[in-house]
Amino acid sequence: MEASGAEVDAAVRAAHAARGALADRAVRAALLRAAAARLDGARAHLVEAADAETALGPVRLDGELTRTTNQLRSFADLVDEGAFLGIRIDHPDPAAAPPVPDLRRMCVPLGVVAVYAAGNFPFAFSVPGGDTASALAAGCPVVVKAHPDHPATSEFVLALLRRAAADTGVPPEVFGLVHGFDAGVALIGHPLLAAAGFTGSVRGGRALFDAAAARPVPIPFHGELGSLNPVLVTPGAVAERPREVAEGLAASMTLGTGQFCVKPGLVLVPAGEDGDRLVTALTAAVSDTEAGVLLDARIRDAFLAGVSERAALDGVASPVTPGAAGEHTVAAGFLTVDAARLAAEGPHDLLLEECFGPVTVLARYDGPAGAEALLARLPGNLTATLHLSAAEERGEGGAAALLERLTRLAGRVVVGGWPTGVAVADAQHHGGPYPAATSTATSVGTAAVERWLRPVAYQTTPEALLPPELRDGNPLGLPRHVDGRAERGA
Repeated sequence: MEASGAEVDAAVRAAHAARGALADRAVRAALLRAAAARLDGARAHLVEAADAETALGPVRLDGELTRTTNQLRSFADLVDEGAFLGIRIDHPDPAAAPPVPDLRRMCVPLGVVAVYAAGNFPFAFSVPGGDTASALAAGCPVVVKAHPDHPATSEFVLALLRRAAADTGVPPEVFGLVHGFDAGVALIGHPLLAAAGFTGSVRGGRALFDAAAARPVPIPFHGELGSLNPVLVTPGAVAERPREVAEGLAASMTLGTGQFCVKPGLVLVPAGEDGDRLVTALTAAVSDTEAGVLLDARIRDAFLAGVSERAALDGVASPVTPGAAGEHTVAAGFLTVDAARLAAEGPHDLLLEECFGPVTVLARYDGPAGAEALLARLPGNLTATLHLSAAEERGEGGAAALLERLTRLAGRVVVGGWPTGVAVADAQHHGGPYPAATSTATSVGTAAVERWLRPVAYQTTPEALLPPELRDGNPLGLPRHVDGRAERGA
């Protein structure tokens, strides 16, 4: 199913030619809702197809599909509301210093967006996922580079999305799909491509990011690459509830067989008896976890090799050994190590790299200095989690400083919970400092639309030539700022 260079070119050119059909916000909102309806209408067949290719299970996939259709509808609501256009109007003020001419600013779509689908979410981060939904909301056609782990599901979804386009009078070419590694490379270099979204590995994402920057005309590349998602458990927290923290950690690190991008991969646990109780409880909880299937043989082989290499490091213990459980399944486990070994460069740096699958590393630290020495070595992350005592949650004992410290590391900071489970909401941020992401934008939540827009200011432009959104009287009833004040038309 490898797409040729000519097929990639045809898909991008067709999408570019169809972009005008998305100019009307009402059409875009209708298309997003029609897409959600088409996917919901084929739910049973979609779940069956995706399960056959990924072995993620019907329950998990049904929930993911619901998330995906809800996401499409949330972006339709965003388009209807219109605040994402960022409309600002300043009427002339000749008395200002310097004088202000008539200025009207709003955001416009970038153009054709490439979406590089993820393997671990065949719906929510694939053909109909957040990148596609947010790009359509912005008014951008999409060409998706399908993930090789679910090609048939991708084609099935494409057909449904194109039927949704027909339902709303939109050219089907606003949705494109290509397959294959070479097609992905050709796609990022196409001269008509305006931006790209990626979810995957650091190695693959960085190669595409560099290619996007090296083009004759560089384009935005919004990549989610990899994350360790550290967790800091304070001495007070581990003294109060070691078993509760351990059971929450076990559930989070094994969810989806450890194949979520926000899996907690490094947990800082105090040395001493209270920390030992957490390790004992975690041993029991992880031991009770059933073996699971990883997405493909390549991922399984990398997991087995990765945990074996990590477990062989000097000073690393394995209270529950992760590894092969059957011909196709793997067993969850965790490793422990003195945090001081990770605080200095050396062979233990491997433990500071993401290992995709059901495994985490517990780093036992001595006092605040020991925790800080390790935190100082961590790269950027999607999430960072803090578990506090009841007194610390009331603001005692330097908890605010700990929160600020973790804020420097991640795009989302979780207190008292676990990072797995990324809600689709206005206030969500799914991104973080490099290498978690290649930009400051979010790929989840309605703010994701901002990635595919650019602002334009119109100066002293006649009313008849202005976009309707910028005309006096606010004929479309959009949220706007006019002469420094918020305005909403009737």
